[in-house]
Parts: sequence; structure tokens; C-alpha cells
Amino acid sequence: MASDKRYNSYADHIKEKYGKRLQKLVIDAGFTCPNRDGSLSRGGCTYCDNNAFHPNYSTPDKSIWQQIEEGIVFHRVRYPGASDYLAYFQPYSNTYAPLEKLKELYSQALAHPNVKGLVIGTRPDCIDERKLDYLAGLSKEKIVILELGIESCYDATLEHINRHHTWKQAEDAVSMAAERGITTGAHFIFGLPGETVPMMMDMAGAINTLKVDSVKFHQLQIIKGTRMEKEFAENPERFVTWTLEGYIDFFIGFLERLRPDLLIERFAGEVPPRFVNSTPWGKVRNVELLRMLEKRLEERDTRQGILYGKTKKDRS
Repeated sequence: MASDKRYNSYADHIKEKYGKRLQKLVIDAGFTCPNRDGSLSRGGCTYCDNNAFHPNYSTPDKSIWQQIEEGIVFHRVRYPGASDYLAYFQPYSNTYAPLEKLKELYSQALAHPNVKGLVIGTRPDCIDERKLDYLAGLSKEKIVILELGIESCYDATLEHINRHHTWKQAEDAVSMAAERGITTGAHFIFGLPGETVPMMMDMAGAINTLKVDSVKFHQLQIIKGTRMEKEFAENPERFVTWTLEGYIDFFIGFLERLRPDLLIERFAGEVPPRFVNSTPWGKVRNVELLRMLEKRLEERDTRQGILYGKTKKDRS
């Protein structure tokens, strides 16, 4: 953990390991998901509209090369010093295709001289031994990060939000990747319907058992036009919501319980205002959220992992 931080910062780790910032370029390669195409279900996750989570330059009608070129131009406005990039295959499930097709798509991204590696977002049930063997081999030459959307450790929640994979499948996917030495991250959402604050706090213990390198957390954001929007309007009592200050305090309590070696890539998300009915926290950017988190950690004189391994009786 960096000496000047009270949590294990993913961004700091990347800079220390590679000597610079590696900016992600979102790539939409035209994938779908098994809960969209009828293999498991249709309609996708009830909270999901992928248009809310990736930039305008990233659309499947463009070649991968064109998306990379436009992404570089896009990010140089915010990060003029950026020179090296990771191709981030993000929308939908980016291993949900035959292996030969995956090799073709990933190779197109890696052919760009400014792309130093891949971040591959997918579901735990969309990887297998052969795909992982390929990624393990590729990771010996390029940066390869597998990002698994897990979202919750509760099977009832995963079924309710129409994900149709299980926590056991997530555990197995992480273990298979770890056995091959593949750098792996996991994504979780706080505030899914039916989950109480104690249930969410208990997720820290489950996450601690996973052999992942990094974790990314988002608060649930209600996106216009989704089935989640309808459910939230009809049954708001099933949802935990927070003020910004309340969420930061909740997350600090969660952070105290996490393994100290876990890299924290993100603790909250931001969706463009046009995709949501309200912005209860205002238009706060991630960099501001991080400053607020760091300030509150200092005020409370606490840090990541301070309660790791302690029983509920020890923490009381």
C-alpha cells in the first residue's frame, strides 16, 4: 500500500509498476451476453444500458483500429501526457464468442503501436479452460487484465437482476484465472434491490476469499428506460440509497473489512446526467470523490484492512 494513501490505490500501483499512467480506451467489438441472446435469458441485466457506461467514440460500426485512434484523440484532451494505452473491451461480455474469434479481435487491438495490452470485461460464466490458457500465454508478452462482472455474492440477487450466473461460478472463474497467473479484477454494485446494509457489509468477507488482484465498486444508479427504473418506482422500499456523505462513510466501513492487499480501482461510479432521472449527489466527478474519500479517511484516522480478519465481536 502506498505510504501516502490509506487505501491500496490501483492507479498508483499501475504508475509504480509501469512507470506511467496507462489510459484505457473503450472498445465495442459487437459482443452480446447469454442473458440477452436467449441462451440463459433475454433483456440483459435489469439495471443495464451500456450506452450510459462508454464514450461516444466507441461504437461497433467502427473498426477496432478506428475506435483506438478516436479514443486517443478523445483522451489527449483530458490527459495530454498520455502515450500508452490499454484496449478495454468493455460493453457486454467480451469473451462470449469462439476462441478463434476472440484471437482475431484482440490481435486487431494489439496491432496498434500505442496499445500495450488488454482489459477484457466479461461474465464469470463466459470463460473456459481454453480461453484462459490463451490469455495466460498472451500475458507473457502483453499486459492482460481480466475484469469479471460479479456484482453481488448473493445468488438470489443475481437471479432477481437477471444475471443468471451464480457466486460459485464467480469463485470458480477467479480460481481458474489465478491458477494461470492472469491478473484479475472484479466488479460489484452496492444498493441492488433486496440487499440491506448489513448484507452489503458482509460481502467484504466473501470478496476477501477471492483470488482477485483488484476490485471496482459502484453505487447503484437508476438508468432511464431500464427495468430497474420501473422496479425502483414501484418498490422503492427494496432499495438502499445514500447521500454522498453517507455513502462515503458506508464505503469506509466496508474498506476497513477488505484485505489490505486488494487494489481499489474505483469506489463509486458516475453516469452522464442525461441517462438518469436525477443526480442526487450533484455532478461530482470521480477525482473529487477520491479527494472526499481520502479526507474522510484522515478524519476518521482509519484505513483499508484495519478490521480484516477480526470477528464481529472484535469490531464492536
